[in-house]
Amino acid sequence: MIELKHDSLVFSFPEVHPSATVSINFQRTLRIPDDDRDYPLPPGLGCFPLRLVDDLGERVPAAWLDHGGILFPMYQSEAMWLHFSGGYDEERCVSYPFALKIATGRVNAVSGLEWCAGLNREPRQDYVVVPGQPWLDGYCVEKGIIRQFVAMPLGAGYTAEEQVTGTAEHGGLQVMAYPMKREAFEELFPRRPKRQAGRADVVCCMASPSPAPGMGLAAGGRMKQEIYEDRFEPDHWDLEHRGACFAHIANSLVWRQITGANPPTTPPTAEEYTRAGLPWFTYYDERHTAVGGSDILAKLKSVFTIGKEKGDVPLPENVSVTPERVIALRHGLARDQVREYRE
Repeated sequence: MIELKHDSLVFSFPEVHPSATVSINFQRTLRIPDDDRDYPLPPGLGCFPLRLVDDLGERVPAAWLDHGGILFPMYQSEAMWLHFSGGYDEERCVSYPFALKIATGRVNAVSGLEWCAGLNREPRQDYVVVPGQPWLDGYCVEKGIIRQFVAMPLGAGYTAEEQVTGTAEHGGLQVMAYPMKREAFEELFPRRPKRQAGRADVVCCMASPSPAPGMGLAAGGRMKQEIYEDRFEPDHWDLEHRGACFAHIANSLVWRQITGANPPTTPPTAEEYTRAGLPWFTYYDERHTAVGGSDILAKLKSVFTIGKEKGDVPLPENVSVTPERVIALRHGLARDQVREYRE
């Protein structure tokens, strides 16, 4: 079952296990400079508002109704990241494991291959594992490096979909979730005595009826972020149970036409944020090994590069910055998570 709860996309598999639940929210953030420098993690600036396509009827394009799913607003050249949080099992003091496949325009954001069912490790891993992977900010282009998700209109040649497939057909994001098999979960994570305080080991960090301008995601600036290898066995995953959702992206004008509501205000620029002395972040988990980058995604041209070739300026205020306040996050805490007080 897939539900929309408090601007989070929630996949639940009660037929597998009562705790087999994973939440994904779509975080607003700074667009890091697209200047070929490697930046630390930018902050989360709150969730994008999400709406059910089926609640909006004929106000959405027919193709969106065919796909169903959800929609959310993004300004052109705005950035985003995905935040993952597994359902917490009180008896075993751990989040229920999930394998998540993420694609943009049906191009897998980890492997660069076409989005498809199943979990693949060859020729490379094409999914992330939660808990373990708290978030995903972009396309895996090198080991330890991603290029940030940046919204651009379909048809202009900027999106990853257009660069990889040569078409501008789908846009948006696609998400698929597979839970761990119940027997594997209960064997790997035996019951533990209940603790009196906290969940310190929880890993969590994401128109009109006429055709509307489509939006997809393109490759922005370079960011330091590791995509971790799956440490479980292939047969630990329950491939008979899965949920898939299409997340459509509406530009600000289309969002107003469809929902009657204004989108969130534009986020600050990286220069404004840094000048104010606000923090950036790094995150490393020594318990996990990072996968290598995708050869396909490594060939993606960034928005700035394509704009320069076109004689266009697609990224306003693309000014290089030097983050001076960088906070290192240890494993087990998300960017916005507060450690509990313990006596």
